Amino acid sequence: LQLVLRALLVLGLATPLHATRKGKTVSVKVGNGTGLKGKTVKLLLDPSVTSQPRTSASSIASMSLSPWTYKDSYVVSRLPSKISHAQCLTSGCLSLQDGGEDAALEAKPIYYQVLVLHKRNNRGGKKTRKKYDFRLGTEVISVGCTCVRPTVIPQ
Repeated sequence: LQLVLRALLVLGLATPLHATRKGKTVSVKVGNGTGLKGKTVKLLLDPSVTSQPRTSASSIASMSLSPWTYKDSYVVSRLPSKISHAQCLTSGCLSLQDGGEDAALEAKPIYYQVLVLHKRNNRGGKKTRKKYDFRLGTEVISVGCTCVRPTVIPQ
């Protein structure tokens, strides 16, 4: 049961991985604390699964009262290797009346925790065939920006 739950957790991560590993099998080693140390779960990534188009996210970013843009980060040893982070374009929020920046409100990033796999070289085994272990981890990324009232600290 625990192996099935861990596999379902990793499968939630597998959807964004399909773009980098179409039609390939990825093996994920289950780590400590599961009672299944050394067991491997094979994930068959389905190339028919499509991610949501980026155009809708970009149009929301440009229509927002706290607009943002995306900056990509690349880490070769991470799956997915490319993750987009939102960056707020203004410190204040845009006014509905004149479209100018309203300093009475602040633009703040919205954070979200995502699952990632970190590729590690497998020290053992044959040298002719490369094998990797993947460690499940998390990263906190900014996914957009929102308008908030400024924090007032009473004196």
